[in-house]
Amino acid sequence: METKTGNISYSTIVSREFLEGGEVGLRRRRRRRRKDVDGLELETKNKMEKSVCVLAAVILLGGFLYAAGAQINDLTIESYSFSSSINSTLKSVTVEPQSHSRDGQTATTAETKLLTTTVTNKQLDTKTSTEVKSNKEEESDDKTEDEKTQLDCPPLGLESLRVDDSQIQASSYPRTGLGPHRGRLNIQSGLYDEDMYDGAWCADYKDQHQWLEVDALHLTLFTGVILQGRNSIWSWHWVKTYKVQLSNDTVDWEPCMNGTEEAIFVGNQDPETPVLGLFPVPRVARYIRINPQTWFENGTICLRAEILGCRVDGPHDIYTSEQEPGSKDRLDFRQHNYKEMRKLMKSVTEECPDITRIYTIGKSYMGLKLYVMEISDNPGKHELGEPEFRYVAGMHGNEALGRELVLNLMQYICREYKKGNQRIVRLVTETRIHLLPSMNPDGYEEAYKKGSELAGWAHGRYTFETIDLNHNFPDLNTIMWDAQEAAGDKSKVSNHYIPIPEYYTKEDAVVAPETRAVINWMQDIPFVLSANLHGGELVVTYPFDCTRDWVPQEDTPTADNAFFRWLSTVYASTNLAMANPDRRRCHYEDFQSHNNIINGGAWHTVPGSMNDFSYLHTNCFEVTVELSCDKFPHASELPIEWENNKESLIIYMEQIHRGIKGVVRDKLTKQGIADAIIKVEDHDHDIRTAADGDYWRLLNPGEYKVVVWADGYFPSMRHCRVGMEPHPTICDFSLTKTPVQRLKEIRAKGGRIPQDLQLRLRALRLRKLRASTKAINRRRESQQLQKRRARSSGARSI
Repeated sequence: METKTGNISYSTIVSREFLEGGEVGLRRRRRRRRKDVDGLELETKNKMEKSVCVLAAVILLGGFLYAAGAQINDLTIESYSFSSSINSTLKSVTVEPQSHSRDGQTATTAETKLLTTTVTNKQLDTKTSTEVKSNKEEESDDKTEDEKTQLDCPPLGLESLRVDDSQIQASSYPRTGLGPHRGRLNIQSGLYDEDMYDGAWCADYKDQHQWLEVDALHLTLFTGVILQGRNSIWSWHWVKTYKVQLSNDTVDWEPCMNGTEEAIFVGNQDPETPVLGLFPVPRVARYIRINPQTWFENGTICLRAEILGCRVDGPHDIYTSEQEPGSKDRLDFRQHNYKEMRKLMKSVTEECPDITRIYTIGKSYMGLKLYVMEISDNPGKHELGEPEFRYVAGMHGNEALGRELVLNLMQYICREYKKGNQRIVRLVTETRIHLLPSMNPDGYEEAYKKGSELAGWAHGRYTFETIDLNHNFPDLNTIMWDAQEAAGDKSKVSNHYIPIPEYYTKEDAVVAPETRAVINWMQDIPFVLSANLHGGELVVTYPFDCTRDWVPQEDTPTADNAFFRWLSTVYASTNLAMANPDRRRCHYEDFQSHNNIINGGAWHTVPGSMNDFSYLHTNCFEVTVELSCDKFPHASELPIEWENNKESLIIYMEQIHRGIKGVVRDKLTKQGIADAIIKVEDHDHDIRTAADGDYWRLLNPGEYKVVVWADGYFPSMRHCRVGMEPHPTICDFSLTKTPVQRLKEIRAKGGRIPQDLQLRLRALRLRKLRASTKAINRRRESQQLQKRRARSSGARSI
């Protein structure tokens, strides 16, 4: 996209902004950008040469004025300097930020800013804000949104793999596993060092002549570098300081300058924390080199990096005609904090009030509500025979892509429904959809404050109480397996609706409020199918996640292994990134050899996962989708990620209509029978009917013998056929009550009437869990109230 400012030349703006240091200059620049910077067009050859001469003269004076007016970190700031070789490429070029918004423009700002200042712990691509409690405060936030700090340009895409391995070179490296292609921000190593997939680029020599080089392919306005050390369990290596050089031909290199000296940028103090080094003035070039100067004393030169820059199209750019990837859907492609998420969800309900409803299932430890968007033709009510679906995102707060995809999905469904898209209309009228965009809002807010590139690999992953929610559900697998071994015959042990263990219901149990809320949610709604959206890899995993005896890796299939593989394949095969045969590995695992699906236990054991709990405690089948190599993609990547996942998200929901469904009724009264057991021959996993007697049993095509029984009724059997077409086979059942006379005979002979003890125990444990949750919430609210009173009394005394 070309950007223009009337007849103002590129170098004139740079000179003017360079002179306007400090807060006054910053306000002037903001006012000017809001008023007239729709973009920037570079002047013709004669004007450019004249401007460069002016710029050279101005810099000498500007250096003094800017130093007096701005607070500058001399280790991360360089003065503006263009060599003749770089200047020659600036004639007749335009700057294009590499991002897309709902209007097809940039996802952050329409203009390209030409001055950066010292930044410490500032967000890269989104705007920091806190929850507002009134409409007046929300309006105030909207008015000041443009003034919130954000980066000038997005990442080139080393972390997201948009930058190909062939674009990264290095001065040296000891072996392939530490080659330049491994020098990507947040790349993870395997369990062992010395393999083909190590956790950084490392130089083969310890001197100041080593470098990592990135070819941006296009002329690029470079604005900064983000650095990490080497990811390794066994060793520590990182770069402490470095220099930066730029070139257009890889022959002549120009250093970034700090006044009259070459700038030295501060690097890392540990292997994992990303450190941002912003250039005070952007530099235009095609190639950029990171040149380490000092490194950890007990280590060697190793680094992972991301480069920040905006694409510049020049008249001789052979890649100019290439179409930048994006999305035609006009959705809100940006990172949404808690307040912004609420506003977006509210806007969807206002746009589609007849098919949407927002409700909450509980609160996080810090009191943020867990909002759910319901989409249905009859929101707020379970309709007989209509299956319930859920997407859960943000279990790990720093894995932010799932959150944004769920928000995009609710917007998309709303708008396509209004357009009359028959596929979406059918999905909405035949399915009750529940979308939970943020299961761990406390963790997300922490990651959001850092920003997409500075959150690292784990910041915000856990809850405020440092609990990993993906290990926080009851381990019902071990309970079931132990009971089967003790019984000697697993057919005598319940394979479904397994009760929560007693210890888990105690008030002192380490159970996050977010986990308690989701368990309660599962109990209230008869979910049939779900997916848990994560990030950091490209693969779909299916239960069981927990292995027997917690061995690190072991294929641990369920009784429904074939259908789980089908579900996983449906998502993976329609995901554009996963299905790309030319894609490289995210980190070190080769999931393409498994067709991008894998049993959870075969990958790594996860005791207490939500997937396993959902399968063993409820009727719901659930898989985990690892959506992207990058856990927290930059806003500029969101349109691409939406296109990668759009079809997968929709077609996966449609799988809820495979198998058999029906209603189990009392033969005499015609009333639905709750908690009747549905047994499918040769499938050692049963399900139960919902409160109205309806049920849904997910199955692959085939002929099945189905037996249904309920407490106080004679069992009933029938054969049901599942076809290839994507809609369920109706299999209704009518049960006859056991005669009262027969019950009297059983009692007279001293026999006991069979009772569904498993169901009663399950209900009892759930009541205890809810009671302990209420007690914990009351105690926490009391403590928070006391803290607020203490703060207010302290303020009054002052």
